[in-house]
Amino acid sequence: MTTKTWLVTGASSGLGHALAEYALAQGDNAVVTASSVQATTELVSRYPETGLALRLDVTDPQQRAEGVAQSEARFGGIDILVNNAAVDFIGALEEQEEKDVRAQFEVNFFGAVELTRLVLPGMRKRGSGLIANVTSMDGQSSLPGNGYYSASKFALEGFTEALWREIEPLGLRAMVIEPGSFRTGIQNRTHISGAPIDDYTGTAGGMFRSMKTEITPEMFPGDPEKAAEVIYKVATSEQNRHWVVLGSDAQRRITAKLDQLRAELEAGKELAASTDFPDSAHTALL
Repeated sequence: MTTKTWLVTGASSGLGHALAEYALAQGDNAVVTASSVQATTELVSRYPETGLALRLDVTDPQQRAEGVAQSEARFGGIDILVNNAAVDFIGALEEQEEKDVRAQFEVNFFGAVELTRLVLPGMRKRGSGLIANVTSMDGQSSLPGNGYYSASKFALEGFTEALWREIEPLGLRAMVIEPGSFRTGIQNRTHISGAPIDDYTGTAGGMFRSMKTEITPEMFPGDPEKAAEVIYKVATSEQNRHWVVLGSDAQRRITAKLDQLRAELEAGKELAASTDFPDSAHTALL
């Protein structure tokens, strides 16, 4: 198998760290990035020839550009970009502060978009490459208390779906990775935004505000090391996947959402058709 060069964001811990470590263990090159390089430097020290640790805050345009340039200079090109960096603020939609909402979109969506745009020229020139955007089961099925995080992941899903339709004819690929609850310590990195509003205690307030006091590791069934192995195999396979669901909880939640959507579509079929001009369905543009 040809050696690949990976660029993984948000790789100081959790899924990103596990994936970078797995890729390096397979003999691939890996640019291991995070806003802090303490953990990534330790990992790369074990793979001095094939690893590169870079400080990369995905919201910083200069760090994004320099990170891609240094990666390409060191390894000759980026074969697989994994946009994994993410932040999460919880609270009801009415409660959360605007600055926290925008922070989630800057990291979870715009950072991934801009890094994608930076690596695409090199991939197009070589005629090969993969963009793997890590979304979430929350990118398909939203929950109260986590609405803005879900919205940022929904946005990344829509971006990626358009992306693969644009780049596949050029020999490139794109996919979304949709993890469930993985044991990455995310509960310790989740932030509460805004002051609680009593009316939301029974919906947005209860479950998510308990993350700081009542959540235990056992509530996260996913194993990051097993996920890393699966992502690696899918990314390096010749089979062209678009949606990759990881975790039994993600499979269950997304299936329930699709079942609900299908039922709503069937129930509203006649209503939808009733809004067309007469005899125009066959002339639709899309």
